[in-house]
Amino acid sequence: MKKQMAILLCAICGPIGSADAAMLAPQGPVRSDPSLLQCGNLIYAGNRSSVCFADRFLTDVAEQTCLRVNRRFCPVRLDSEGIFDFPFCVMSGNESFSLTEKERAQVRKFLAQGGFLLVSPGCSDEKWDRSFRQEIKVCFPDNALKRIPMTHPIFSIVNLIPRLTDKHGRPVALEGLELNGRLVLVYSKEGLNDVEHATGCCCCGGNEISSPVRVNVNVFTYAVLY
Repeated sequence: MKKQMAILLCAICGPIGSADAAMLAPQGPVRSDPSLLQCGNLIYAGNRSSVCFADRFLTDVAEQTCLRVNRRFCPVRLDSEGIFDFPFCVMSGNESFSLTEKERAQVRKFLAQGGFLLVSPGCSDEKWDRSFRQEIKVCFPDNALKRIPMTHPIFSIVNLIPRLTDKHGRPVALEGLELNGRLVLVYSKEGLNDVEHATGCCCCGGNEISSPVRVNVNVFTYAVLY
């Protein structure tokens, strides 16, 4: 993880601009170039994963910043050592789930060693939301998810985002998990999956946050710089 983070920081070439596992076949270059920043798509609780979390935001990161990014997700099992090759992972899905003890240990280790998770349920799934919150409490009994204020740099590091709304225009908020003063996880119960650009997804998006790509660009950029 430390080696990957070092590669991450060295990949910056200039200032930031202002403004279901079997179906997850790797696309494009997958870790063929060690100088590229990689984003993992977690496979967890057996073969649970996401086909509805679009990787479109990675292209926008590459185009809006000077970060050198693999523009495709790389599937990675939460219970494997391979997860520590990734500085940033997304996690999503539908219906209730539970993690194994090994997976819980991996979550704790991954985040403690510098990793970052971007998490949201598919279709604003309430069952998945409840399961995720329960698992986070088990993994981090002393560190609760808390609302991230709109003054946080995560809302301005690339795109200026003064407010968040769901697709119906209702105000919403992101939640975060901090460890030792460092933001290590961002969560949206409404969703940041960007289903409009997700290939093979039949999800309606639920009450997904409006303009999720802009938010995800900011989250990724913040995660690799802080």
